[in-house]
Amino acid sequence: MFVLLLAVPALPLPTGGATHVFEVIAMLVALQLIVGRHQIWLPARWCRREIAGESGGRLTNGLLKLIRWFERFSRPRLGVLLRQRPSRAVFGAIVLAFSVTAFVAPPFSGLDTLPALGVVVLSLGVLLEDVVLAAVGVVIGALGAVLVIGLGSIVVRWISHL
Repeated sequence: MFVLLLAVPALPLPTGGATHVFEVIAMLVALQLIVGRHQIWLPARWCRREIAGESGGRLTNGLLKLIRWFERFSRPRLGVLLRQRPSRAVFGAIVLAFSVTAFVAPPFSGLDTLPALGVVVLSLGVLLEDVVLAAVGVVIGALGAVLVIGLGSIVVRWISHL
């Protein structure tokens, strides 16, 4: 369930603000990982909500296909490193950083995709106990963060010169 929560922001949704809801949820979960909670808390109202309609079924099926694809290529590698308390805190901090980066990316720019995808791949790496897959997620998210920060600073400078 945790990976499914974190996977949604990586999907290219047609609205600029819809993914912000999922990014806020990912940030809330990441903060709980950082402080060491063993069971994730979400507001009861959020837990009762279902992804309804035809698009909800497609969303779930798409996520499951993505997870199955990763399962085929991953294998447990140094999983003991990912099960330690400090590792969970680091994982939470990275998820928080990438989620904030995706949140501040300009709407409709597509720049939020790489940081969010980094969270998904990192989460799958932790879930499947594959350090290599987790590292790939960190690289993807870091590239996304560099793009958001780099292009964002260019846009801010351009606007300030107007």
